[in-house]
Amino acid sequence: MTLVGWSQIATVLALALVAAVPLGAHMARVLGGERTFLSPVFGPVEAGFYRLAGVDPAREQSAFAYTIAMIAFSVAGFATLYALQRLQNLLPLNPQGFDGVPADLAFNTSMSFVTNTNWQNYGGETTMSHLVQMLGLTVHNFVSAATGLAMAFALVRGFARSQSATVGNFWADLTRSTLYVLLPISVVGALALVAAGVPQTLLGSVEARTLEGARQVISIGPVASQEFIKELGANGGGFFNANSAHPFENPNAFTNMLEIWAILIVPIASVLAFGRVIGDQRQGAAILATMAAILIVGALVAYFYESGGNPLLTALGVDPAQGNMEGKEVRFGQAMSAFFAVATTGTSTGAVNAMHDSLLPLAGLAPMFNMLLGCISPGGDGAGLYGFLVVAVIAVFVAGLMVGRTPEYLGKKIEAREMKLAMLAVLVYPLTVLGFSGASVTLKAGLDSLGAAGPHGLSETLYAFASTSANNGSAFGGLSGDTLWYNTTLGLAMFIGRFVYVIPVLAMAGSLAAKKRIAPSAGTLPTHGPLFVGLLLGVIVILYMLQYFPGLALGPIVEHFLMLDGKTF
Repeated sequence: MTLVGWSQIATVLALALVAAVPLGAHMARVLGGERTFLSPVFGPVEAGFYRLAGVDPAREQSAFAYTIAMIAFSVAGFATLYALQRLQNLLPLNPQGFDGVPADLAFNTSMSFVTNTNWQNYGGETTMSHLVQMLGLTVHNFVSAATGLAMAFALVRGFARSQSATVGNFWADLTRSTLYVLLPISVVGALALVAAGVPQTLLGSVEARTLEGARQVISIGPVASQEFIKELGANGGGFFNANSAHPFENPNAFTNMLEIWAILIVPIASVLAFGRVIGDQRQGAAILATMAAILIVGALVAYFYESGGNPLLTALGVDPAQGNMEGKEVRFGQAMSAFFAVATTGTSTGAVNAMHDSLLPLAGLAPMFNMLLGCISPGGDGAGLYGFLVVAVIAVFVAGLMVGRTPEYLGKKIEAREMKLAMLAVLVYPLTVLGFSGASVTLKAGLDSLGAAGPHGLSETLYAFASTSANNGSAFGGLSGDTLWYNTTLGLAMFIGRFVYVIPVLAMAGSLAAKKRIAPSAGTLPTHGPLFVGLLLGVIVILYMLQYFPGLALGPIVEHFLMLDGKTF
């Protein structure tokens, strides 16, 4: 590790935090229905959408109605995207002449983009037409992210309101998040990428001559517009199969830092907006500090092991001074490759600028553990915030048990109903990840797709289901996922990780909103200081280590010690 490397990481973190402060204030006003500096531009557009859809934004919904609206919108999005893929050979803007996408792959991809996962069992430049990339995938990059923000702030309103029967209006939250938050930043960001060399064209390809005089066909398309929103919206699905390692998606050190910044800014701003909505910014700062601690420790672990080099190659005489450069781009280097891996999995983004399958075992454990946590540090667009608030509810319940008092959080008593809903949500991930992983390493249909045997093969499988359940979308590239088994099971994991998880969360929002908000008493646990940050970290480590340690021990941890012993599979 070098001072330059840590300076790069610190610079991106500082820039993200500085930008997130005004963005958080803006998001709080937007999702509160207040007028902003963008209202003169987007206000008429917003009102037009409401008239077309027959929506009254002032008419709020109960938690149940809010959930039904979210599910109905997601079902419609899934059906539309599935049809676009299956029929792309009959539709315009298909200069490559691609055929319709097979049914199982179309199911997987539709579920992937509707759930904000953007797992890709296909090569974008060799499978999807320009129309599908723009009208299908890029559109869902916006609306699936906006859906996550909407659900998060429904839960935030549950804490902020007192004796309320409603948690907001889903259609208004969806529209405002898209128009006032995601769209304007994406336009500016995409233009910055175009200026830095990222293509934005409707051409299907260009021809080039190699130094040997051979003819080479290079795929291009509307890349920049999808690239920035894939990072900003915590989506991660790249135009090209190589994702952000591809020079047309991420050509240089500047675009690499810009993309990491885009990954982090909305999740950080969401936490700051949470503090503003509940009227106590110290609460948001405490949660952000906990998230930052997890993110920085993950970056330290990944950077430390990747910069040390591969002992197996060192034993063969390879100079370890450059660290482990397998699967990495020289233009990014160790620090920004490691930090990108941790940032993209600490959020639910899933974009990659290096191949995670080539990470050393304990370096690969850092992004894997981020996803096993549910991508809550700092989380995706909304998804990380509501996931972290569920953990906070569990933490105050544990603290209440220790002192013998009814637990309270943000002025709301946490009682049996809230705890049942929180535990129901928390159990969704381990049941999905461990259940599907166990089946996949037992059945021939799952084993046939592994690129490695032994503990690394287990890591590939565990990583895949951790990624899809947490709606992340990154992968250990050694797993061949475009099979009937994995297209189906990974698609189901995405569905469960998004919708089965969030239904009890929205039910909790309704339950909390109906409660009377009470003033803190002498026995109330302060939830805005270092003690609560430590409690959160302790609950996270204990809760998730108990769930996943056996899998991690049999995968990356065993592989690490085998590597030190000079063995590999």
